[in-house]
Amino acid sequence: MPLTPTAEIVRSAAERGAGAGAFNVVQLEHAQAIVAGAQGAGRPVILQISQNTVRYHGALEPIALAVLSVARAASVPVAVHLDHADSPELVREAVGLGFGSVMFDASAPPYEENLAATREVVARCHQQGVHVEAELGEIGGKDGAHAPGVRTDPDQARDFVAATGVDTLAVAVGSSHAMATRDAVLDLALIARLRAAVPVPLVLHGSSGVSDTGLTEAVRAGITKVNIGTRLNQVFSRAVRDHLGAHPEAVDTRRYLAPAREAVAAEVARLLRLLAP
Repeated sequence: MPLTPTAEIVRSAAERGAGAGAFNVVQLEHAQAIVAGAQGAGRPVILQISQNTVRYHGALEPIALAVLSVARAASVPVAVHLDHADSPELVREAVGLGFGSVMFDASAPPYEENLAATREVVARCHQQGVHVEAELGEIGGKDGAHAPGVRTDPDQARDFVAATGVDTLAVAVGSSHAMATRDAVLDLALIARLRAAVPVPLVLHGSSGVSDTGLTEAVRAGITKVNIGTRLNQVFSRAVRDHLGAHPEAVDTRRYLAPAREAVAAEVARLLRLLAP
């Protein structure tokens, strides 16, 4: 089916008080697994390519074209999103390739610089019908780019959204990127205050570090888009280790990537059902 705009998936979830699952793609097997999981659950899904993944591949276009192709072949609504881009040039390239949304992350510089840069990106993207996510507050753990412990202020968030015109806002409420344990403690009261103050859907980054109960509570408190990456990498890597442990003679990568892909698909389906019962 045709690509679904990210805005449509997020808006539908917000209207129902549900969570919209957004999962990070590192290689083709991730994209295939995420779409398979979404089809198994009968839920829409957002495929995300981060700037770090672009660096890993050396360019955006090869992995983007593969992901766009997988998305278009899906039998459920699938959107493709650029995650954590701090480069306006990369944003322009993603828009040109057909991404339905981008996250422009200027959260590391001072507030006024973040606001000005984000407003400029939003204006250009909106001219082409592309949805823009931004970040306010600092979500820890992203290669040292964010200092943990800085929470998003609801009044500042309201003013930032009004001044920039962003479509969704990633907020710092206690989660941290790249967590290998699921023991992050979210500030649910802050999420509720942000939901009341901000007129656009809220995004939770670092969701891999949040327990199942924490995720459902976050959605209930006011989070809509839920970003998950590290959790899928853990499931993928565990399946590869298990296969190679049982078959130490294996050299055909398909033999161990296939069970890893299946394991990720099962976890995606489980998480999507959790976020949108």
